[in-house]
Amino acid sequence: MLTLAEVAGVSGEAGNFTAHITQYPRYVDMDKCIACGLCAEKCPKKVLNEYEGGLNRRKAAYLKYPQAVPLKYVIDPNNCIYLLKGRCKACEKVCPTNAIYFEDQKKELSIKVGAVILTPGADTYNPAIHDTYGYINHPNIVTSLEFERILSASGPFGGHLVRPSDRKEPKKIAWLQCIGSRDEHLGARGYCSAVCCTYAVKEAILAKEHSKGNLDTAIFYIDIRTHGKDFERYYNRAKDELGVRFIKSKVTNIRHLTDSGKNRIRYIDPAGDLMEEDFDIVVLSVGLGTTKDSVDLAAKLGIELDHYGFTRTESFSPVETSKPGFYVCGIFNSPQDIPSSVIESSAAAGMAGSRLSEVRWTLTKEEKLPSEIDIRGETPRIGVFVCRCGTNIAAFVDVPAVVEHAKQFPGVAYAEENMFACAQDSLDRMAKTISEHRLNRVVVAACTPRTHEPLFQQTLTNSGLNKYLFEMANIRNQCSWVHKNDKQKATQKAKDLVQMAVAKAFRLEPLKEPELTINQRALVIGGGVAGMTAARALSGHGYRSYLIERRPVLGGQANHLHQTWRDEGVQEYLNELIQAVLSDENIDVRLNTEIKNAEGFIGNFKTTVTKDGRDETLEHGVTIIASGAEELKPDDCLYGKDRRVITALELQDRLVKKDAALGRNKTVAFIQCVGSRIPDRPYCSKICCTRSIKSALELKSLNPEMSVFILYRDMRAYGLREDIYRDARSKGIVFIRYPNEALPDVTSNKTGIKITFNDTVLNRRMEINAQLLVLASAVVSEKDNPLARLYKVPLNADGFFAEAHVKLRPVDFATDGVFVCGLAHAPKPIDESISQAQAAAARAVTVLASKRRTVSGTVAVVNPNDCSRCGVCISICPYAAPVFTEKTGKAEIQSTLCKGCGLCVASCRSGAIYQKGFETEQIMTMIEFCLFDAVA
Repeated sequence: MLTLAEVAGVSGEAGNFTAHITQYPRYVDMDKCIACGLCAEKCPKKVLNEYEGGLNRRKAAYLKYPQAVPLKYVIDPNNCIYLLKGRCKACEKVCPTNAIYFEDQKKELSIKVGAVILTPGADTYNPAIHDTYGYINHPNIVTSLEFERILSASGPFGGHLVRPSDRKEPKKIAWLQCIGSRDEHLGARGYCSAVCCTYAVKEAILAKEHSKGNLDTAIFYIDIRTHGKDFERYYNRAKDELGVRFIKSKVTNIRHLTDSGKNRIRYIDPAGDLMEEDFDIVVLSVGLGTTKDSVDLAAKLGIELDHYGFTRTESFSPVETSKPGFYVCGIFNSPQDIPSSVIESSAAAGMAGSRLSEVRWTLTKEEKLPSEIDIRGETPRIGVFVCRCGTNIAAFVDVPAVVEHAKQFPGVAYAEENMFACAQDSLDRMAKTISEHRLNRVVVAACTPRTHEPLFQQTLTNSGLNKYLFEMANIRNQCSWVHKNDKQKATQKAKDLVQMAVAKAFRLEPLKEPELTINQRALVIGGGVAGMTAARALSGHGYRSYLIERRPVLGGQANHLHQTWRDEGVQEYLNELIQAVLSDENIDVRLNTEIKNAEGFIGNFKTTVTKDGRDETLEHGVTIIASGAEELKPDDCLYGKDRRVITALELQDRLVKKDAALGRNKTVAFIQCVGSRIPDRPYCSKICCTRSIKSALELKSLNPEMSVFILYRDMRAYGLREDIYRDARSKGIVFIRYPNEALPDVTSNKTGIKITFNDTVLNRRMEINAQLLVLASAVVSEKDNPLARLYKVPLNADGFFAEAHVKLRPVDFATDGVFVCGLAHAPKPIDESISQAQAAAARAVTVLASKRRTVSGTVAVVNPNDCSRCGVCISICPYAAPVFTEKTGKAEIQSTLCKGCGLCVASCRSGAIYQKGFETEQIMTMIEFCLFDAVA
């Protein structure tokens, strides 16, 4: 990895590029820097605004990435007096560790590559450019990013929620949405930034959690766009359970009150009355955009951009740029959140990898790890590392007291505290400490092992210790977060948790990880666009796959779609994709085929399929679920009772078939959120708003005199789709907001369909008579999907498949070797289904490419002498790991299937099963050690 580097250009062609890179010197030795701050204190150069990046960066030497750890200082070459004028070096003179040096020179590098992925990131809108809210002069008006820094443990106020002007705790905070977004005024951006509504909801919830009092939070919005998976539930929780106020009003001015430091906001409430409220802090929810450097880079590389400066891509190739061999992901592609960025990054990596598949492994260097230290016969020497997690833990737990408490335990040879134990410098120091103090077991007291345990285990591996000689105490989630109102008790509980972790560590033994061989085939379930894209992507990497579709034709829901929101013809693309799949020798297409049974584990699955009454077992190494979803056939609004009432997908189907009758309608109405955002389905179907706008525009093109009305709750034309929303309004399509409480009333007569509803803007009862009514019906999952049971993967509360982690593993399941994409995961448009399918294929390739793989060593083991053959373990295991052996007839655990959940251990009536890493002796030692201390 090259840091402080800039791409000067890329020459050559796809598969044979030369990247020309300038690497600038760092001037600071990160290993020597102790972040004492003397360099910044003595630096005479004052150049940056106080709150830029949420940190006072007035100096040429400043903290880089203040939200991360370690807190290290860097030199800004554009403002350093010495680098510009050849004199000063004040920072070098005062540095106590000689970490600063100016002798380095920039380097010009040329690197041979086969593909290029562009991820230059984004910038937030700067409200100071056109300061309509008094942002520059009033410290209690902050941007959303600055508010994140206020709440952060490593921020300017140590994670305490206070007003910047006087450090007093606020009683009222307001968020103003769409600052610099959805705005065509000078310096603003016309698109929706897609993330602002959800992060404002998150910040309001966090602010309430940080506040000691009853904090009043209000979000002023145009449309609430919580369109992502489970985001609507988050919004409902904030509104209905936590008391966050949501006020639909566009605030245009803030009056600053000098005496109190508050900010007065005037707005029109839903009843049409003029209201005034004073707030201690006003947060400007600023949008995202590309940077000038990104635009300049695109110009150097010859990459086409759109009118907003984002990379120009197509819906059917969402991560491919205009230049072959160049791929894009993240916000340089379009405004998006973290899960979408992670999905696109996997997709881009997968597409680049398929281009380079013929030379896979030719330049790969095998990681050289130290030989594992044999600790047999050694006295336990335990190292304890207690994390402060900024103020997440340290604000509610006396961390130094916990460290001192740990030092007195038997076997503890070393104990220390870390600001952030997961930071790279902390991990490096941990590895060094293991070596220097000859530690043979490690305890980390920090946050959740779910996300961080692998990180610390890898540190042990890099130090020559078996990774299972590690124990983690969760003193954040289980302690500081739940006992924040009583520091004394929180500290005592933290001591107990660490004490028990040390007791268990004393009994830990090295474990071996089983190794298995990977079957090189894949199984893709679902022959829609997502499934076919995944199969094609796997083929591009050189892997064969079975493509299973239970219907007689490929294409799924795309068979009924006319155009994308970018006017691209879906049917033309779909026909080309189907032909490509059917002619691909690496794809074995099975139509009219059902999944009957599945067994096995990562690398070695066996799936039984049935067709025409005949069963066949397919062996494969990975599984991709792309089984899709359906459009709800509603019971509301006369659907199924009057042929003039149709669903949005049925309208699309009629557009595909070029139904001439559509253009003869004088009035057409759309009703949004039919079956979505209701108690039974409290989720947003995401695609409906954009599809209704697009369909309305297509109807207008058939008959420009047609009157078209769209009745909506919140218009969620997110991201760059805001352009077609604006286009629709300019072409006379009328958008009317109706209340969330109930759908409009629909009745029929001889002349048409009568829709009656309350207009929330005019506050009056309205009536529309239409010849055609289109219902934007919900996207619904298959009820009780059998694939969840067969492949041991979970469904969320709405019936869609639940990924392993929404941000870190958005296409993986907790069940290794099984992946998800498309509508099976959640409602999404065709471009996002394609990128997720490419991502799922890329993740699957990481398994297939390894050929051999190790699995977890924390597995259950049966003592056959104690087994009574009752079969409880077999019936209770969700992963089908226990089986009766033919040789002894006793139960045996298949280690490659076992997930270490412990169900069989707890359920065994004979006590014949124990779990490595969680053995009875280890657990009892934890309890006894804690009880003994309590009694003493």
